[in-house]
Amino acid sequence: MDIQRSAPVGRPRGFDIGEALEAAMRVFWQNGYEGASLPDLTEAMGISRTSMYAAFGNKEELFRKALERYAHGPASYGVEAVAEPTARRVATVFLQGAVRSSTLPGYPTGCLSLRASLIGGEDGRVIRDLLATWRDENSTLLVERFRRAVDEGDLPAETDPALLARYVMTIGNGVAVQAAGGAERADLQLIVDAVLQNWPPVLLQVPEGR
Repeated sequence: MDIQRSAPVGRPRGFDIGEALEAAMRVFWQNGYEGASLPDLTEAMGISRTSMYAAFGNKEELFRKALERYAHGPASYGVEAVAEPTARRVATVFLQGAVRSSTLPGYPTGCLSLRASLIGGEDGRVIRDLLATWRDENSTLLVERFRRAVDEGDLPAETDPALLARYVMTIGNGVAVQAAGGAERADLQLIVDAVLQNWPPVLLQVPEGR
C-alpha cells in the first residue's frame, strides 16, 4: 500500500517537520480522522493552516503521513514479529507489541487505526478504506509467516494459517479496544500471557474438505 505520496514543493523551514507530524499523529490517534479538526491539528502542530498545507498537503495527505509514522513507530511490532524464528515468538512479539503500543505513556490509549476507522461518515470513507488495506497487509504478513511455519514443521500440519492469523489479529485488536476503555497494561498482559500458554490453539485447524 502506498501510504506516502509525493511531498509538496517549497516546504517552510520555520518549524520541525518531524515534531509537527508527531503532534498530528497524536491528534488523529486521539480523535480519529473525522474528529480531528484543522484547528485541532494546527494548534497541536504549532503552525498555521497555510504552513500545514505547504508542508503536508491537505488533511487526507497529512493523515497518510501520520499513519506512515505510526506504522514505523508505535505499530512497528507487526513487521518485527514476522521476523522472529518461530511461530510462537511471532505471536509473542505481536501481542506484546499490541499491549505496549496501546498503553504508551504520553500517547492516546488503544490503536490509531481502530480509532480512526470505527466511526465516520462519507467524508472519511477514503481513510477507512486506506486503514482497511493497511490492516489487511499486516494480516497477510502473519498468514504468510504462519504458512512458512507449517511448511517448516514449526506448526502442526493441520494448522490453518489464515485462521491463526485472524485469531492473533483479533486478540491484538481486542487488546487495543480494552486499552481504549481504560484497561491497565498489566491486566492486558495477563490476557496475552493466557493466550500464549495455549499455543498453538488446537482448534485453529484446516476444516475437513478444504
